[in-house]
Amino acid sequence: MRKGAISRDGVLKAVSECDKLGRDGFLSEYGYEPATGYLLVHEGRTYDSKAIAGVAHKFDQGRALMPDELSGGRSHAAKWLARLGFVIRSSRNPDWTRDEIILACDLAMANGWKRLEFNDPRVIELSALLQTMPIHPEEVRTELFRNPNGVARKTADITSRHPDYRGKPTNGNALDVEVMNDFLTRPTEMVEVARRIRDGLTAGEFQELIPEAEEEDDYSAPEGRLLIRRHKSRERDKGLRKRKIDAVLRQGRRLACEACGFDFEATYGPRGAGYIECHHVVPLHEAGEGRTKLGDLALICANCHRMIHRHAPWPTPDELRNLIEETAAREGARIPAQSEPEPSQSRLMSS
Repeated sequence: MRKGAISRDGVLKAVSECDKLGRDGFLSEYGYEPATGYLLVHEGRTYDSKAIAGVAHKFDQGRALMPDELSGGRSHAAKWLARLGFVIRSSRNPDWTRDEIILACDLAMANGWKRLEFNDPRVIELSALLQTMPIHPEEVRTELFRNPNGVARKTADITSRHPDYRGKPTNGNALDVEVMNDFLTRPTEMVEVARRIRDGLTAGEFQELIPEAEEEDDYSAPEGRLLIRRHKSRERDKGLRKRKIDAVLRQGRRLACEACGFDFEATYGPRGAGYIECHHVVPLHEAGEGRTKLGDLALICANCHRMIHRHAPWPTPDELRNLIEETAAREGARIPAQSEPEPSQSRLMSS
């Protein structure tokens, strides 16, 4: 028998048999356990992917696979079914992200750091809002994704880790504590961060911001992914970048990095002429939907841009330059002179 050599027709016959016998009867008939990893979604109903894939072998190869002959994960069942065009979904909801925990923490703080119940209107409202968040794709969401019970449980996880809590903590995680501590040390700023995220979700502005695979590894900020996406989108606005470069050239200034002084044209000749990246220096928790001004942008080389965004707190170009100069002084090196920055570009990017 060739494992995985199943057809779409064989899968549909297995699905039909499951419908006829019922889930429990189908699993019992072939000795399978309920899925713990992935589910097959077909015509609005969910099926245990491992059992369906195993039984499909019966229709395509004459014998169903025994449960110990395959796995339900991406190396076997889920992979085979997805290859045939079926929708595969995780049977467990994804872990909470920082953006989601920020909103849950904001609600917990507004409630005096006391847990909320599932039927609280504020919990129901947050549940509905979290379901609009464009971070987790539909295929990894179960029917219970961020439902009121789950949201209420998360507020319990958070509040049971508060310094004033005297009971036994629930099974939260390190990220719950990390975000809660951000709220305890910087409450005004974090409340504003939560407001920016809520407003963006309500307005639907984050839906059009395409996530990138690099965002978690290369960009870090306590404000979460969504505000970073908006920040990066503004930095990559070609029209805005061109206006910034034109303004600098009209002032007779060089297109040199405001942190390290690197000049692309001086190094690469005509190939580097007119090229430099822009960095949006307004703090994420302050950067709403208002129009981005040229004074909000700094001219930065690619290396310095990466170093600014590498992890929070994000230094300003001036702060990064000071770091470069301190390092150069220790090594006996020298860095090029920088162009005169605009006053607003010395603002702190993130606390």
